[in-house]
Amino acid sequence: MANILDVTFNLVENPKPRLKDLYKSKNRANSMGEALEKYIKDIFCNTVNSKEKEAINKYEEIFSYLGNQNNPPDIMLKKGDAIEIKKIESRNSALALNSSFPKSRLYSDSPMITAECRNCKKWKFKDLLYIIGHAKKMS
Repeated sequence: MANILDVTFNLVENPKPRLKDLYKSKNRANSMGEALEKYIKDIFCNTVNSKEKEAINKYEEIFSYLGNQNNPPDIMLKKGDAIEIKKIESRNSALALNSSFPKSRLYSDSPMITAECRNCKKWKFKDLLYIIGHAKKMS
């Protein structure tokens, strides 16, 4: 499911205000940022309520690249955009963009991406979507 309208519908149909609890119970996330990232992957793949193995199989079908912690993007759709997922802790928080201005496109020759990302499939550029999640700071 890589159609943005389907993704939006799936998001509305599967609201999960307690992501960390959801993904901790699935033994899939250790932090709020990681839980948000897994939720976004599940929203794109329609696997929010799926078992781990089903979700992983669907990820392989939908995504060409699943990212790493230090380089953009967080995920890339096989037949679509690159996606960068960001978490903010309050509505007035500044958005951390790793010392760079937001970009509308990600290019395969960018020095910021890994060789794995560059070579995951043949591509020159992808539109870059920023998905921002608001998570209250835990004390």
